[in-house]
Amino acid sequence: MIKKTSRKLSSTFKEFVKNERSGAIILIVCTAISLIAANTAFGPSYLGFWQGYVGPLSVEHWVNDGLMAIFFLLIGLELERELYVGELSNIRNALLPIVAAAGGLSIPALIHFGLNYGTPTQAGIGIPMATDIAFAIGVLALLGDRVPASLKVFLVALAVMDDLGAIIIIAIFYTANLSLGYLGLALGMFVLLGVLNRLRVMSTIPYLIGGAFMWFFMLKSGVHATIAGVLLAFTIPFTHKQDDVESPSHRLEHFLHKPVAFLILPVFALANTGIVIGGDWMNELASSNSLGIIFGLVTGKPIGITLLAFIAVAIGICRLPLDLNWKHIFGAGLLGGIGFTMSIFITNLAFVGGAPAIVSSTVNASKMAILLASLTAGTAGFIWLKLLGKPNAGDTDMDTMDFGEDEAVA
Repeated sequence: MIKKTSRKLSSTFKEFVKNERSGAIILIVCTAISLIAANTAFGPSYLGFWQGYVGPLSVEHWVNDGLMAIFFLLIGLELERELYVGELSNIRNALLPIVAAAGGLSIPALIHFGLNYGTPTQAGIGIPMATDIAFAIGVLALLGDRVPASLKVFLVALAVMDDLGAIIIIAIFYTANLSLGYLGLALGMFVLLGVLNRLRVMSTIPYLIGGAFMWFFMLKSGVHATIAGVLLAFTIPFTHKQDDVESPSHRLEHFLHKPVAFLILPVFALANTGIVIGGDWMNELASSNSLGIIFGLVTGKPIGITLLAFIAVAIGICRLPLDLNWKHIFGAGLLGGIGFTMSIFITNLAFVGGAPAIVSSTVNASKMAILLASLTAGTAGFIWLKLLGKPNAGDTDMDTMDFGEDEAVA
């Protein structure tokens, strides 16, 4: 006889889901405001504000390189938690979302590459690879107990691994004019903070000060400065006890959730979704780059996530939690097609070096494609899971989840 085992979802995880759901609503409002403002008589002034300079950087760059480093710090802290005490801490539990994330990264990239190979927009290959965790979890949260609790955990783990993949792609492929000297200083600061970790310095102040220096060195190195946020996260001490409130990593993650969800990401949306919808918007959406983004997110994500997960389960590498089926995995794949934050972020890095007018037009069209694809994917995922995602009897409690562990009993 097989007995299912379950455990309480951590309070950190439940707070994380709650913040992501609320943050997604704020993101929608800010995106609508930005879109409307950009297409009114105040559009030039609105867009010009973000291009105005404050010190050495424009307001937009301060948002994308500065504030977003804090967002990446939170991603790093969430990944650290998942690796130590979360879904990714157990290799059997971790393999399914890891393999699924690999499929969700590779298939969309191949679709975009196939449509744009040898063209100036080939650099946009990373755009459809990203998943917006705030919107994906927000849509799933709207379904409440219509979906199994373990699907929420699977999607969070999948999105975290997806973000890690996007971070690696940014660091490797979207780095220009590399300065080895500054990169060495940034890595040296990372090592120094790692030493503080090993010495069990538990105050967050030295890490944050060192992180600010590491951000500056990374900015000067040519590697995108936000990578410093992820590196900083892994130097901050984490105790191996779930929901340990004395852990500096836990305290900082708890502190950052609301500022990131209700300030940083909304400001990012205001700064980056001022899309001017011109008379030729249909032609722009029909370009190879836009089609690569749309098909990559809307079809590549669910196909890649479901296909690689199915192959991994079929050959025995991993298995589904007992309360999930392939309809749930495909629904999660559809929600994985919500690109938004990370896709827009990569768009800003992908198209540089050309004529300003052409670059601006390509970026504008790419963002339009991201919004359309994300809206389509989110709507499709919601409808699919609402109709087909009903959990098995007894598996509707959000406070518990089934990890699919088997236990033989007499």
